[in-house]
Amino acid sequence: MRIGFIGLGIMGRRMAGNLLAHGHELVVYNRTPEKADALTAAGAVRADNPAAAVGNVDVLVTMLATPAVIQTLALEEDGFLAAMPRGSRWLDCSTVPPGFVRWMAGLAGAQGVHLIDAPVAGTKGPAAAGELVFLAGGRKADIDFCRPLFDSMGRKVVHLGGVGQGAAMKMVFNLMLGSAMAAYAEALVLGEALGLSRETLSDVLTQAPVSAPFLKAKQALIDQDDFEAHFPLRWMRKDLQLASQSAYEQGVATPALNAVKEIYALAEKAGLGHQDFAAVWKFLAR
Repeated sequence: MRIGFIGLGIMGRRMAGNLLAHGHELVVYNRTPEKADALTAAGAVRADNPAAAVGNVDVLVTMLATPAVIQTLALEEDGFLAAMPRGSRWLDCSTVPPGFVRWMAGLAGAQGVHLIDAPVAGTKGPAAAGELVFLAGGRKADIDFCRPLFDSMGRKVVHLGGVGQGAAMKMVFNLMLGSAMAAYAEALVLGEALGLSRETLSDVLTQAPVSAPFLKAKQALIDQDDFEAHFPLRWMRKDLQLASQSAYEQGVATPALNAVKEIYALAEKAGLGHQDFAAVWKFLAR
């Protein structure tokens, strides 16, 4: 299958690498061109602009940071949407709000392009290993068409309904992820202030039913004081802000979410935005 891939950050370049490894023909574009170097060395073709990445593709995969970036690369000069073949599929794996997805799906549909929103559960390690879980929204026929891509990049696809429902689930997913990390970090800080050792706290809490399994891996980052980004804190802040925006649009009150997202905002302002989101502990420990 001929695939266009736009967005070669921490996740995207690993996902694209798995597509190449499974024999797909790949044309790649990134606004920072050198991020495509390893992929082009492995056989991908580098496009000079977004439109050049999609002129003859069966599927375009995007893995981009924000709604604004998607809108720019899709719609502005040399944007990809007008250049996509009629009948092709656009598989967007970015984390964006469901309302934005449905708006883009309408624009894509006017061009004869079928959009599937399929944000992922998983960070750098699962992306490299091809172990991502895709939270998919869209027509069943389009998801079935993209099955070889899902199988190349991940271990599971959860079809959640129509366009936008994958994005909706990712809003809920990251609300819980970010909140759990902040609560755990706060518990460590309080526990140490009360005279408990960090080792005792982590041993007890990570084995207890009150803790999410992912916190064991984040505790290792805290212990090593090594917050190399698996999921950058600034993107967690962005995702929580988008979840809050989605809640506002639905008239839903999310007081805990709004408090947590401001903790991440303060941590980013303190210079921790490019570190893993577990560095929220470092901010609270200060």
